[in-house]
Amino acid sequence: MKRVIQAFKKNWKRSKSNSFILLSLAIILTCICLGVERPQTIKAQELPKESVKVTTSSWKYATFPIENFQGYTSFFGYRVDPITGKQQFHNGLDLAAPLGSYVRNWWAGQIVELSDNTNCGTSITIQSGHWQHIYCHLIGHVESNADGRYLIDRHGGIQLWEGQIVPSGERIARVGMTGRTTGPHLHWGLIYNDSYIDPAVVIRQMNGEGSKS
Repeated sequence: MKRVIQAFKKNWKRSKSNSFILLSLAIILTCICLGVERPQTIKAQELPKESVKVTTSSWKYATFPIENFQGYTSFFGYRVDPITGKQQFHNGLDLAAPLGSYVRNWWAGQIVELSDNTNCGTSITIQSGHWQHIYCHLIGHVESNADGRYLIDRHGGIQLWEGQIVPSGERIARVGMTGRTTGPHLHWGLIYNDSYIDPAVVIRQMNGEGSKS
């Protein structure tokens, strides 16, 4: 009787082992047939622009970019161009203010470009981490010397250099009418990871009107 029990246990273990092997083979074959692959990592730059979340807990360090604000005159997106009358994409937000009103730096960062020879008029581009913020149609012009390039607005007491670090809230320029414009305003553009972002979305987040993260 003892021998019978030992033989049964031996056969049961062998059967259990064979069943496990068969089950493993079945799973492998199923995966091959279904084309199961390793999940791929999606890189940030491959994500669609509209999926970029701009919510953050640090909006308290941001500053509304203009003084004497009167209202929004043109929003982000497609619009009828006020000069050509054609449908064109507007890559920023236009904020109206009286001529000469001060423009403030939205977020602490480094000035990476100063320009005065495009449709943007006299403009400043500031880099803050993954963000770039652009300020257009400013008073003043760009000059250069042995030390580098700088924006000068003598009447406004403004002089900024490329490469200069500017804190959040700093007065960096004044509202003008340089470049392609029909009236005094600030054209404010925001770029996140090389994609333009609607500045109105950011302003809503700054005011606590967006979804909480």
